[in-house]
Amino acid sequence: MFHYTVETSQSIEQAIAALEHNLKEEEFGVLWHLDMQEKLKEKGIDFDQKYHILEVCNPVEAKRVLSENAIVGYFLPCKITVYEDQGTTKIGLPKPTSLIGMLDSSSLQGIAEDVEKRLVSCIDKTIYSLSK
Repeated sequence: MFHYTVETSQSIEQAIAALEHNLKEEEFGVLWHLDMQEKLKEKGIDFDQKYHILEVCNPVEAKRVLSENAIVGYFLPCKITVYEDQGTTKIGLPKPTSLIGMLDSSSLQGIAEDVEKRLVSCIDKTIYSLSK
């Protein structure tokens, strides 16, 4: 699978707040938060699904991968989506290992594995914290 996706019964707002907190603990910042439903509404398009895209970055890791191969910038920043699907909130991301795998670089793959582990941990902590 190219992605990691989990479900929660909590609201999108609760999930995003908890996720942002957990990302900070791993030294990832949210560079940009797109509320797709609102953005499309601004453009005059009805879109009934709540759908948020967070672009997240750890500057130290970004520098490491970009210093090794500038093409990695095509995959940056990392995206995490929080959306509603049939009444359930889902949180997911494309796996950094899947994206970096396209470059066939063992050193970059190691960095991607670490970043993926940390981002998945942030998502899992979000789910765990919301289920308490």
